[in-house]
Amino acid sequence: MTEDHLLGPRAQGDVCGTAVLKAVAEDFQVDEVLDIPLSGAGEHLWLWVEKRNLNTEEAARRLARAAGTSLRNVSYGGLKDRQALTRQWFSLHLPGKSDPTLASAEDETLKILSVGRHQRKLQRGAHSANGFTLRLTDLKADRAELERRLAQIKEQGVPNYFGWQRFGFDGGNIQAARHFAERQALPEQRNLRSRLLSAGRSYLFNRVLAERVADGSWHRARVGDLLAFTDSRSFFPAGEAECNDPRLHIMDLHPTGPLWGLGESPAGGEIQVLEAGIAASEPAIAKWLAEAGMKHERRILRLPIGGLSWHYPGPDILQLEFVLPTGCFATAVVRELVSLAGQTDI
Repeated sequence: MTEDHLLGPRAQGDVCGTAVLKAVAEDFQVDEVLDIPLSGAGEHLWLWVEKRNLNTEEAARRLARAAGTSLRNVSYGGLKDRQALTRQWFSLHLPGKSDPTLASAEDETLKILSVGRHQRKLQRGAHSANGFTLRLTDLKADRAELERRLAQIKEQGVPNYFGWQRFGFDGGNIQAARHFAERQALPEQRNLRSRLLSAGRSYLFNRVLAERVADGSWHRARVGDLLAFTDSRSFFPAGEAECNDPRLHIMDLHPTGPLWGLGESPAGGEIQVLEAGIAASEPAIAKWLAEAGMKHERRILRLPIGGLSWHYPGPDILQLEFVLPTGCFATAVVRELVSLAGQTDI
């Protein structure tokens, strides 16, 4: 499956050129932004960990082994890219135990930067945002057009597509999800089940967003839309008055698309028709998600880019720095700028 099939059209038209991302791990750096002050005491040991070319699940397994505890006692805020330099939080549930020696978990791919105690475990999605530093190398682009495009997305944001990596190599996750959906069965392995259900929901969301990008409404509210604030999971319906809310203009408030689950889309009017039509075009996946007990949730269609800045460390290098809400993909930003020829694993 192609990238354009899984993600949909770009909002700004053709890209400005080509580049390479992740020539080395340091070209893709991610830092979790956590606004939870640690109490200094409690059953949970929180770890600030730097990973290089190591996925989150393997890091969790290594920390569990080093601490002499079960993997189920290790928690993390979110999954991070393997081919990257990332700094993220983990927590270990250690009731009645002193701080373990974790040196055996460390090597050139994993470093523990700091530790602290807290009363509660780290919950999924507990961090408020992710900070990114991306370096695009071997850049071949029209500099003037690139500057114009950067200024434009800084002001308007980009479509909040789920990134190519959500769907696995060559779209393998969505192909596997469709296989299980056609049989109305679920994988026994919990991690695989979660990954495939997520791929199915993401695919339907991207299909809806692609339609909204194509008709130019992805960044503006229409009557019948369900609106949400950037960092909120709650939403409310849009009538004529809500479509003129000034918070839409300053990118605090956004139209949303469906994360499919039980029940009909709660959107109204033409928006409900659009979303129901996408679900009807993939009836096996829509039914499969509902039968698996997934709840109908919403995701903002427009991705605001916090603190976007850029400079050129070399004549063919562009470095970007920005902050995104949790669950959003930095590659959605890059995709509006350049094509990453031959790179399908990011």
